[in-house]
Amino acid sequence: MDFENRFRRFGILTIAAVFFLIFVGGLVRSTGSGMGCPDWPKCFGKFVPPTHISELPADYKTKFAVAGKEIADFNVYKTWTEYINRLVGVLIGFFIFLTVIFAIPYLKSNPKIFWLSFVAFILVGVQGWIGAKVVASDLATWIITIHMLLALVIVALLIYTITSSQHFVIEQFQKHPQLKNLILFSLLVSLVQTVSGTQVREAVDEVALRIDNRLLWTDELGSLFLMHRSWSLLNLGISFYLLIQYKKLFHRHSIIYKSGLILILLMSTQALTGAVLANFGFPPNFQSIHLTLGSLTAGLQIFIAVLVLTKTKLQSKTNV
Repeated sequence: MDFENRFRRFGILTIAAVFFLIFVGGLVRSTGSGMGCPDWPKCFGKFVPPTHISELPADYKTKFAVAGKEIADFNVYKTWTEYINRLVGVLIGFFIFLTVIFAIPYLKSNPKIFWLSFVAFILVGVQGWIGAKVVASDLATWIITIHMLLALVIVALLIYTITSSQHFVIEQFQKHPQLKNLILFSLLVSLVQTVSGTQVREAVDEVALRIDNRLLWTDELGSLFLMHRSWSLLNLGISFYLLIQYKKLFHRHSIIYKSGLILILLMSTQALTGAVLANFGFPPNFQSIHLTLGSLTAGLQIFIAVLVLTKTKLQSKTNV
């Protein structure tokens, strides 16, 4: 039906936009641009931020103080990096609002789709509120972590909603309960890996305040970094095993096999960027890339899990 195609296409666009926001958010954090705009929702009291220090009052450092502390010197690049991050966030709010509008026809046939879309829209509002708290707290690491995790929750909810609204031609996993359980376990491993990754990021922020030499940061992270790496390798190993099983059970053109193959490519690339971070002094650009790849990996694992959990049907080799 036309409304189903419209909902699917716009939903996919919205999911892509959220991943882009995660990338921009990682860029904001890795470049230290989080306080580029010291107030919220405006930026230096303006809806369009300044491009030069001459546009600010002489006492701007104290006038826009955060948590009782003077702000740093004005930096146009950091200001506009943070401002673009906010604009993308507002754009996604509009995208998800339109997703809710496009989900209205489902109220008759599948009301769950509409209400899940509506919840996603509410969560975007909560995300904006948390963004304001991030600024007001002078970038408290635990609030930044919540901000990041909620973005992943929104992605997961959108993926579940869009996938549940579609019709796949496949054979159910009921004949392979062990494989189904392993897929769900891999999702749990992915969650632990993501949480440990946010903890590593918090530890990096703390180490950066004490040590200027980036090449020494990895040694300071200790067991926390080793735990994150171990969970990452476990996640990769399970996903590789699952890919082998997909190849045995399903046609190579099936959505489950293609998703598993792309997942391995994403994980391998993410592991490579992680190695660069650990061995080459945490290059800022690689931090945002690593974060984005991790988010894409988690999103794809959620998509595969949704295929398993929902009553979809995957086409097996025996039916081809």
